[in-house]
This record gives sequence, structure tokens and C-alpha cells, in this order.
Amino acid sequence: MLGVTTIGNATLIAHDDKPVLVTDPWLGEEDHAYFGSWNLPHLIPPQQKQDILQAEYVWISHYHPDHLNPLSIEKFKNRIILLGDHVGQRLSKGLRELGFKIQILKDKTWVDISKNIKILCVTDYLQDSLLLVDINGKLFVNLNDSGGCGHLGFIKNIIKQYDESYLLKAVGYGAADMINIFDEQGKRLPPRITGHKPGYQLSLFAEKLCVNHCIPFANFAHFQREDSFWANEYEMPISSYKDGFREALVELIEPFVFVDCSNGQIEKINPTAVPPGCIDPKEFGDDWGEPLQKGDRAILDEYWGRKKLLKDELSFVNFRVGGVDNFIDIGGPKNKGVTFEVPRNSLMEATKHEYFDDLLIGNFMKTTLHGIHSLHSPPIATIVGNFADNGLVETKEEVAQYLNEYKMRAGPELSRYLFERNLMFFVSRFVPRHSRFFPMLKNIYFRLRSVA
Repeated sequence: MLGVTTIGNATLIAHDDKPVLVTDPWLGEEDHAYFGSWNLPHLIPPQQKQDILQAEYVWISHYHPDHLNPLSIEKFKNRIILLGDHVGQRLSKGLRELGFKIQILKDKTWVDISKNIKILCVTDYLQDSLLLVDINGKLFVNLNDSGGCGHLGFIKNIIKQYDESYLLKAVGYGAADMINIFDEQGKRLPPRITGHKPGYQLSLFAEKLCVNHCIPFANFAHFQREDSFWANEYEMPISSYKDGFREALVELIEPFVFVDCSNGQIEKINPTAVPPGCIDPKEFGDDWGEPLQKGDRAILDEYWGRKKLLKDELSFVNFRVGGVDNFIDIGGPKNKGVTFEVPRNSLMEATKHEYFDDLLIGNFMKTTLHGIHSLHSPPIATIVGNFADNGLVETKEEVAQYLNEYKMRAGPELSRYLFERNLMFFVSRFVPRHSRFFPMLKNIYFRLRSVA
């Protein structure tokens, strides 16, 4: 058996007579994610689950629990965990402290892991990473949630060396983002959209990278808590990947398949679909009526007080817990702030362990914007989640040094990417995402992100 299986959410299994490598092994079922909010919409079949558990190497792309699942990862204590060479090394340090065997992959360097399999890892400044997997001369480009972030030209040059290449990437809209967002009048803001149909977006990206095939990937989850169940309305159905897909240059392969790298044949797996549950949040420790307890406020003040870059963006952050407002002074522009209405247990867990981003993506926390258009512009989510929590940098000086390290690795391509991204964020400050002009703006940005 020589080839690749795709299953679950962002799980790739590379076989060379036996399972050699598995990526982002979230097993679903009892292994929920985001404080019980997410689960897999399909069961992983017994054979594929066995292959996952028997793989010699386990590659983790980034910190989110639909990739590094804290319940699933416990099953891999006797395996070798492969990680990208992230600045700050929070992920590797944390897993080592828990007793895992860690191997750091040097950026942009091929590593042989079996007779017919070699891999190359690239990290990005948002603390994500991508993996190129060469199996018997066929290339699998596992971008998962990463957009490439200043490395697409490098990746494209490698892809051009292969006759057969497969792109595995999340695209689309809705549920896999922060969508429980409201304005001050209490109106929920619509999810961010790109102006492209999912299939068109995926095929256009594939054409730019010059791959031959696409396999939908890293976008398979549904919501199972009573307080996030509403978000299933925005779940992207598998059929939507065909919507607008241009097959003249790229072949669309359905998700959940085995690609035989000895003869190129495709075998469908057809995992069993599981309807989403509707579970009381108390099952996950969350009681919406529970107020902050003694000592909680000091922990929140200390955590948000360290986020120095927010002072340029916000005057306050407010936590409405158990129906009581708790305002934290940030000291920035007047009347600009965010109110987070959230259960105490998840709030304090996310704060103490410094993964606040999980609350945002779990979509049971209600977020109200005051005087700002989104959490992306100004880049509040990036400052708190990517830089501070995962990158371990919180001041302007620390972030500048951090970005310089990634620029040295990526070269001019990252500088161009950051310029385009910052320009997009600057313009979007003046264009609310619910405006009829916002899709047009996103469309322009998407087309700007050309591949060198």
C-alpha cells in the first residue's frame, strides 16, 4: 500500500506498506473541540482510525483544537510528534512538558521518513504551518488552514517540478471563523465572504499554484452545543466545492479518499455521516448564569494588561459573565471596544491557559463590537491569538523582532504579502463588512494575492 488517505477534518495518512505519517489527528466522537462546541460530521471508519493510531510520525500544523486536539493527542504519547520550527516554540515546549517525543522540522528542508516518502515543512508568521509530502514522486500540498502567508512563490516553484500534484486546502465561508459577532444595536453581522463561490475560489487558488488536482480539506466540522447549534446554518456542504469549480486545468477530487501513488487510482471511503447533537453547555462545564469568582478579575486584568498592542486600537474590553459587565481599561481610542458575553468556566480556562482564540472560533461566546467593524480590522484576533498567545510576543518591540525573523526566512515575498494584508485591513476600517462594498473589497484582495 503506497499512497495517501484523507479523512476527518485535516487528517492525511501517508502509507508506505504501513502507515508512516498522520497529520492533525482529530478523531472526533468523544474527542470534541472548542469547549465541546465542534465535532466531526462524519465517523472515521475503523480501518482509517487504526491507521491513524499506528502511524510512526504525527505532524501538527498549529494550535487550534481541530488540528491539535487535546483529547486525541493523548493517544500518541508513544509516537514521534513532528512540528514546524515556529518562532517562540510554544507548541513544542508545551508538548515536551507533557512527555511527548518532539522532532522539529527545519523550515524548507526535505526530510526522508521512509523509503518512498519525504516531507518539507514551512511555518508562517501566524503560527500556522504547511506540509509538502512527496510519495513515490507525487506531491501532496497540505495547506490546511494556512493561506501560504508569504511562501506561495516558494511552494509553486516546487510544484512545477512534479507531473502529479494534489492541493489539500480549506476554502469557503462561515462556520470555521468568528461569526457570533453583533453590532451595538444587537444585530448579528453576517459572516465574512470573499465574493467567490467556494469551488471557484479553490480552483483559482489551485491554478495559481499550478497543481493538477484538488481535494477539499480542513473544513469539516459541525456545532453541537445548544448555544452554538445555530451556527450549523453556515456550515458549508461538501457539494458546494463543485460550485464554480473550473475543471479545465485542475481535477476536483471528492474528500475522504485513498490516492494510490503506485498507479494513480482513487478509492472513495464514504464515511458515515453523523447529525449534530444539541448538547447542554453544562455538560462541558459552562453555566451561563455563573458570575466571576474571587480572583478571576485579577487574572483577566493581568492577561489583557499584557496585550500592549491593543492600546492603539481599543479603549476597553468588557466581559459580560453571569449577566454582569466587567470592563477592563485598555487605554486606547475613545469609544472603541469589544464586549464578550461568555460563560465563566470557558473564559477562565481560555485565559489561564492562553488560548483565547478558541472562544472566538467556538462561536458560543457572543461578541459585540463598539466603534469598530470587525476583529480582523483592527487586527485584534491576530494581536491576541497569533502574536501574544501562540507567538509569545506582546509589545511592539517583540512583535517587530518576531516579524523580522519570519521575513528573514521568507524573503521579499512575505514583505509583499504583509503590505497587501495591511492595506486591505486599513481600507476595511472604513468599509463595514455588512456593507454591499465589502465583497467587492475582498474580491480585489483575493486577486491581489497572486503567486509569484
